Amino acid sequence: MPKKSAGIVTLPVSELALGMYVVLPNGWLDHPFLLNQFLIKSTSQLKKLSQCDLKQVQVDLDKSQLAAPKSLRQEPTDHPHPQDPKENGELPDWNPDTLIPEPLLEALHDIKLKPEARSKAVYQHSRELMTRLLESPTAENLKASKKAIGSITDLILSDDQTASNMLRITSHDFYTYTHSVNVGVTSIMLAKALFRNSDAHDMHELGAGFFLHDIGKVNVRADVINKPGKLDDDEMRHMRTHPYKGYKMLEKAGQLTEESRIIILQHHERADGQGYPKQLHNREIHIYGKICCIADVFDALTAERSYKKAMTPYEALVLMKQQMADHFDKKMFADFVNLMR
Repeated sequence: MPKKSAGIVTLPVSELALGMYVVLPNGWLDHPFLLNQFLIKSTSQLKKLSQCDLKQVQVDLDKSQLAAPKSLRQEPTDHPHPQDPKENGELPDWNPDTLIPEPLLEALHDIKLKPEARSKAVYQHSRELMTRLLESPTAENLKASKKAIGSITDLILSDDQTASNMLRITSHDFYTYTHSVNVGVTSIMLAKALFRNSDAHDMHELGAGFFLHDIGKVNVRADVINKPGKLDDDEMRHMRTHPYKGYKMLEKAGQLTEESRIIILQHHERADGQGYPKQLHNREIHIYGKICCIADVFDALTAERSYKKAMTPYEALVLMKQQMADHFDKKMFADFVNLMR
């Protein structure tokens, strides 16, 4: 007999059906899916679930899209608690055909657009792309986004004026999708400056890694991501799992080379060995991770949060130099300062 618990029931895997919203164990080794919670929409998902080692899974009746047996239904309470659609899992079902905003493709390929207009359009619709991807980070969508990011990378590499405009118009809010685009653009610009005379780096792979550096946050609790103040110790420990979770997501999806996945894993490592998740020292951190770390910190400082005002780029660079110099590779930080002048 299934167990009731506040709208959640535990069912044998053999009894799962299309339309059920399943809540899987948190461990990556326990299942092959990118998300721990999702709506069963296909027989292939049911087949994968049946092939897991799991004997039972939890089903959220409130989020399921089928009529539950009366024995499993709960009577409505006198004081229902409405939930945010994102927290409730009611997100648009983006797929590779709908993921890429059409205006983004138009802006990327319209050579008649002036650099200022082109940069604004590409930046705006890149944010829309990342919003959709973070809502539906499937393997197929990750692959589709990688192609679009490759085109954005090509634009930044080939059109200095448009790229400079994009760097100047980066937004100062700190939504994950905005931060992803800001760090992506800034990192590609720094990589472009560092590797200008080298063809040893696959810039498409790097661009994808930079844009997707925070993809692991889709598996961080919404209350932690959206907390309006500073995180407590437990919340910070949970937040600090996102580099590893993102790395494993891309590994499971078969997306990006190992070198580029290192960006996701190492973008919070610090040269002084005080970063996470592995407390690596400067010589142990991959050059791609070092690039993303600088861009990530710079964007965090210049973003406005509920508990702090946004710094100007100049103020951020001064603080990074005076108070955080031991966080970064010194030569690379000097190159970054030159880039931002």
